[in-house]
Amino acid sequence: MAGSAILVTGGAGFIGSNIVADLTAEGREVIVCDRLRAAAAGKWRNLAKHPIADLLAPEELFSWLDKNGSALDMIIHMGAISSTLEPDADRIFSNNYGLSRDLFRWCAASGTRLVYASSAATYGDGELGFDDAQDLESLAALRPLNPYGWSKALFDVFAARAAALGRAPPQWTGLKFFNVYGPNEAHKASMRSVVSQIWPMVRLGERVRLFRSYRVDYEDGGQMRDFVYVRDVAACVAWLVRTPGVCGVFNLGSGRARSFADLAQAVFAAAGQPTHIEYIDMPEGLRDAYQYFTEARMDRLRAAGWNDPATSLEDGVMDYVRRYLARPDPYR
Repeated sequence: MAGSAILVTGGAGFIGSNIVADLTAEGREVIVCDRLRAAAAGKWRNLAKHPIADLLAPEELFSWLDKNGSALDMIIHMGAISSTLEPDADRIFSNNYGLSRDLFRWCAASGTRLVYASSAATYGDGELGFDDAQDLESLAALRPLNPYGWSKALFDVFAARAAALGRAPPQWTGLKFFNVYGPNEAHKASMRSVVSQIWPMVRLGERVRLFRSYRVDYEDGGQMRDFVYVRDVAACVAWLVRTPGVCGVFNLGSGRARSFADLAQAVFAAAGQPTHIEYIDMPEGLRDAYQYFTEARMDRLRAAGWNDPATSLEDGVMDYVRRYLARPDPYR
């Protein structure tokens, strides 16, 4: 019989720690599996305000599950190599696919519910659209642009195939995160959201740099992404914890594409500064693997019962800047 505790892998990371914040605020017993690494990097601060029950290293995960897994009601699997610039494809595959596969099988065998992180990177250049159909043919047809996106797409196919064969956990839900921004991302360095990256310049009223467009159908700064506030993401995961019947692979974004220029303007507005943007060349190595447009189709998740309205770009950036980035303690 399942227990009541929840294990969050990657729980000290950006999205994971925001999920931990919501779950502990509800009074749930939460165990975190993650690495904190150098204290100076501040990743431990992502957890410091939340009463977690335990913290274990990733290499201890399966031995811990063998001994303590019966205490769990659910695993929320956010642990992954999330950098699209990671050069070691073997490392990406082992961490993002291999570990996820083994965890899925453990949850199926033990009857433990599972929510896991997929990614909008599975959609590649978006030529096939952003419809989160979960039939095997549609999932297998996607062509990601980098090893990170491929590892996530491959696991989505694995999960859907296992479910079709009756080999899935009692709840299995994959969430294709779009461009998430918000508090607790400082440790991500170059993989932080654009909001976090440009904030030091914006707060001083200095110009910020965005990538020039290399497509005639997009103006400089006109490249568009579905930016979603991390508090919306965490709230959706908390809803899934309360809604055990939801299974499948779903998009999780705001449902509305906005330009990087819009994003930068929102940061300047939140800081009370005039907008000053300069456009620079995109690194050559990124040009062929760059998504110019993403927009989550949210129909299936809404039909499953997730009805909270998405935070607008302007409101999300305002909250992020004024409640976190502009304060001496920027951690949630």
